[in-house]
Amino acid sequence: SKLTSLGQLEMTWRSRLHFHPLLVRVLHKSRLRYYGKPEKKLDMPYQAYFEVADGSGMMSMVLWNSLCPEWYNSMKVGTVLLLEQYAIKTSYPFKTQPTPGDSQMKRFATIEISLNVRDPPTKISIIPEEMVKPEWGLPEVKYRFITRSELDDLPNNHSCDIIGLVTFVGRAERARKREHGEDFWLYRWAHAIDGTSNQPFILELFATSQPDVFEHIHPMTYLVCTQMRVVREFTDNPSRTVYLTTSNESQIFITGWHKGQPYTKDTKVKNFIQWTKTQSEADQMKKTVIGGYYPFPRPPDSFLKY
Repeated sequence: SKLTSLGQLEMTWRSRLHFHPLLVRVLHKSRLRYYGKPEKKLDMPYQAYFEVADGSGMMSMVLWNSLCPEWYNSMKVGTVLLLEQYAIKTSYPFKTQPTPGDSQMKRFATIEISLNVRDPPTKISIIPEEMVKPEWGLPEVKYRFITRSELDDLPNNHSCDIIGLVTFVGRAERARKREHGEDFWLYRWAHAIDGTSNQPFILELFATSQPDVFEHIHPMTYLVCTQMRVVREFTDNPSRTVYLTTSNESQIFITGWHKGQPYTKDTKVKNFIQWTKTQSEADQMKKTVIGGYYPFPRPPDSFLKY
């Protein structure tokens, strides 16, 4: 069929009512958002953002309401989509922005693709990877993997991806989203090592829309976390208080979930796998810890400093 591109959409969207089909690859995926309120009678008040791209650049795509339970889990990072009968809206200005793996990619930030059950009823097709043709010019998924030895030089709020062997995982904890609200964030602390430093990655992992992964993070699993943000506490000892926290677009993968993921081709991921082959499983098992209370960042040594 006659296709359009994201670049053409941005130039012509105001003058059209109907748009030609789009062929795009998913590069980023946000967590699922529930926006239900008692007074609003919506059956499925869900929303999820994706960043999708073709040869011309990258644009946000929003999945609405009952399409979320139907499609959210199938639309993985790397999935190729054929979209028909979608709507185009001006962008929501306050949403979070993932950091693209390819810094050269053009970003279309003024508009977004809106996928709905009606007005118009969107038709979504997933194209299997083996049927994707090189001449379609779809970009590959790119990552920003760092090693633990590189972390100490990175600035606050820097975006990165990591892979490591889990040595500690804490219990799930809750924090209030707002001071007097009834909603909570669920999170847990974890440590992961990659052989490049004596220090582990300290990870603050909030529950993303992957409960089956979040609940099964165990010591000795290979953990991949994407779109993590560097958090630096400015104290006397900066190396002690640098950790990584999840963002709205973070994805978490553990042993058993890695097969077929785009990051398996990344050089730093391959180097990590080579390093794990040189390690004794029994020795690493002795150093692992699970559960317990983990106060972090740690309080100062004395009341005077506090």
